[in-house]
Amino acid sequence: MNLPTPIYQQLINAIEKGDLRPGDRMLETELASRFGVSRTPIREAIRRLETDGLVVHKPRIGAVVRVLTQQEIVELYEMRIVLEATAAQMAAKHCSNAETRTLHDLNDQMLAHSKDPFAVATLNRKFHTCIFNAARNRFLAQSYNSLSYSLILLGKTTLETDERVQNVYAQHEAIIGALISGDTEIASEVMRLHMETSLDHRLKVLQIAE
Repeated sequence: MNLPTPIYQQLINAIEKGDLRPGDRMLETELASRFGVSRTPIREAIRRLETDGLVVHKPRIGAVVRVLTQQEIVELYEMRIVLEATAAQMAAKHCSNAETRTLHDLNDQMLAHSKDPFAVATLNRKFHTCIFNAARNRFLAQSYNSLSYSLILLGKTTLETDERVQNVYAQHEAIIGALISGDTEIASEVMRLHMETSLDHRLKVLQIAE
């Protein structure tokens, strides 16, 4: 039997999917009706989201989904690039055969689900998490987990077209190849290029939206 998803996680999913966008008000009554629950779990979830920095409280308005400025998005990606490149470098030393097989499987699934942006985004997140796990450094993983809360504020995924998914797939394959080779410098560099491409694409999407 599938257990119901906690309201907190449902709200996070809504932000990731773009159903709740940056700047949207978090109205307890509206959200309670939307998710079929009382206002109490909604209120508790909103408080937790505020603690995580995903929601802010504005005078005379109430709780709203936090809006990242373009500069904050760039700064967020700069930190992510550092963490991701370091993780790839370390994973090149420690990655097991089972982990590289898992990475190949996740990447193949991304390509197979290219028509479902949310599924692709979920698989992409698992791909990068697998690399952090393969790095064998708990403090690096903790830093990435903390950053992940802010990454949610980026909202709707940019992995929405076949062309974009195919490009990411190819970059992921290059990363896996570098990990298998054990070359730490190449692993770090291909990951850095991958994340810089992601930032460029995110900023282009942001400019189009404006």
